[in-house]
Amino acid sequence: MDTEEFQLPRSRQANERLHAVIPGGAHTYAKGDDQYPENLAPVISHGRGAHVWDIDGNRYIEYGSGLRSVSLGHAHPRVTEAVRRELDRGSNFVRPSIVEVEAAERFLATVPTADMVKFAKNGSDATTAAVRLARAVTGRPRVAVCADHPFFSVDDWFIGTTPMSAGIPAATTELTVAFPYGDLAATQELLARHQDEVACLILEPATHTEPPPGYLAGLRELADRHGCVLIFDEMITGLRWSEAGAQGLYGVVPDLSTFGKALGNGFAVSALAGRRELMERGGLRHSGDRVFLLSTTHGAETHSLAAAMAVQTTYTEEGVTARLHALGERLAAGVRDAAASMGVGDHIVVRGRASNLVYATLDENRQPSQRYRTLFLRQLLAGGVLAPSFVVSSALSDADIDHTVEAVAQAGAVYRKALDAADPAPWLAGRPVKPVFRRLA
Repeated sequence: MDTEEFQLPRSRQANERLHAVIPGGAHTYAKGDDQYPENLAPVISHGRGAHVWDIDGNRYIEYGSGLRSVSLGHAHPRVTEAVRRELDRGSNFVRPSIVEVEAAERFLATVPTADMVKFAKNGSDATTAAVRLARAVTGRPRVAVCADHPFFSVDDWFIGTTPMSAGIPAATTELTVAFPYGDLAATQELLARHQDEVACLILEPATHTEPPPGYLAGLRELADRHGCVLIFDEMITGLRWSEAGAQGLYGVVPDLSTFGKALGNGFAVSALAGRRELMERGGLRHSGDRVFLLSTTHGAETHSLAAAMAVQTTYTEEGVTARLHALGERLAAGVRDAAASMGVGDHIVVRGRASNLVYATLDENRQPSQRYRTLFLRQLLAGGVLAPSFVVSSALSDADIDHTVEAVAQAGAVYRKALDAADPAPWLAGRPVKPVFRRLA
């Protein structure tokens, strides 16, 4: 479809309604319409498998589903059936449900590097609980976050370090320090400079690059030497790297780890897991000061825990992680070939582990460009591909990938024209997409 003909009038109206009643027009900033070309931010009607339909009636092949949370595809039958079995049995009680212990045992069987687990509804609750626990057990105030990883929590200890720090006291932000990924010497220097002050090191064990050889083991040794807690944020790597996350793949055991996203296939469930001697500080069977670890009214709501159990069972029985890698490898190869065939192989660049692919859009000087990203997104949308990333779900078919590759080739032809003109503006039809973290709206 020609991008000039591709219009979303109903979605445009719905976006106006969203902004009128919801700050930002979405419940996650990464889903905001500022992340999409102007007037081309589809509002979703429904989804099935690897496809979604917008309220204008368009069908898209979807990538990065639910911000990486829907890794099995929408309305996956094993997950929906597990949820359906719980719906008529009640969802929340005044005492723990038997589903809670079943879900915890299932999780710990899948992630055997952890001794205990506590469930919540979102990733931020889990990471903040991990930080609080680390501060409690060490008696130290500072948190060291990996500077190369984009997001850890909506809470003050992290958001205060971003350009969107409005409303957060400087005294809070000053307690968070940063270390670079892959650089053990710099981390050692940071820990020495703040000797006996750093409660924890928190990082994603891997992102769009593999950890350098020996890095995670070296970080484990540094944490032990300096008496701080090592926390792996496995929100993205959990299940996508292996059923037991990156810690299961790389064989380095953190003190605490946090899981979410793929864990519920779109249902709201996250987890804080870790060593018993730390986790029990949030419990009743110890003699020390109590830690208010996680206490959420809806954290153990039964149908989301049933979804989590079904997801883990599906991954282990059906080899989902291996399928995600195979699909991602096929997609990456196809996109690279299509981009190269259109003369933009150095400008549309696919990166990351096969199960978690992202892409960069580079300008004529091979620098990251929001304007070229806007052009690329416009062309993909008109071609029936909704792809803020190229993160795959296991519901994708070979035909879906072939269609995506063809859409990339068509987008690449327009991209080449813009590069030759050294100006993508004629192909944008509005303002460029914007980064999530920025000071001004």
